[in-house]
Amino acid sequence: METQSPSIKKIALNFGLLLALLSIVLQVIAFVVDAHIERPWWLTVLQLGISISIIVYALKIFKQGNSGYLTLGQAIKIGLAISVIAGIVAVLFNFIFINYIDPEFVAKTMDYSREQMIEQNPNMTQEQIDSAMSISEKFMSPLIMSAFAIIGSLFFGFIISLIAGVIMKRNPPQQF
Repeated sequence: METQSPSIKKIALNFGLLLALLSIVLQVIAFVVDAHIERPWWLTVLQLGISISIIVYALKIFKQGNSGYLTLGQAIKIGLAISVIAGIVAVLFNFIFINYIDPEFVAKTMDYSREQMIEQNPNMTQEQIDSAMSISEKFMSPLIMSAFAIIGSLFFGFIISLIAGVIMKRNPPQQF
């Protein structure tokens, strides 16, 4: 009798929602401590650590349920599925966050960007600053922000699952 392999969809959905929930909690904490505009390095490292932990643990759970076998393809599928689910939920939460929780988020981010630009490049003319801010403003549109969030989530999910998959890989024996 053959043992049934765990469902990639079920694992991806459960761990994708868990990753999304933890990411939302981290974003709320950043908002409460007023670190959501500047995004200090520790916040990025913590988010990356959470993503790595969730994806690696999901791969471990899948491998255990799959008689100890995990192919690189399965690892990448699981990692990308978790990432896309977490990314979509994050985009939905960011829509709520930007429109209802902190409606001044975009304006505050633009002001912070202007301050950083002037501080790092004190010789910029007003025309150069205005041109750079105009470009930055285009990237702050909801559609562009959503696209970058999904692409970023998929990129890091791919890298994490690729590295973890290479480390954890154990191909099943060939059956003829």
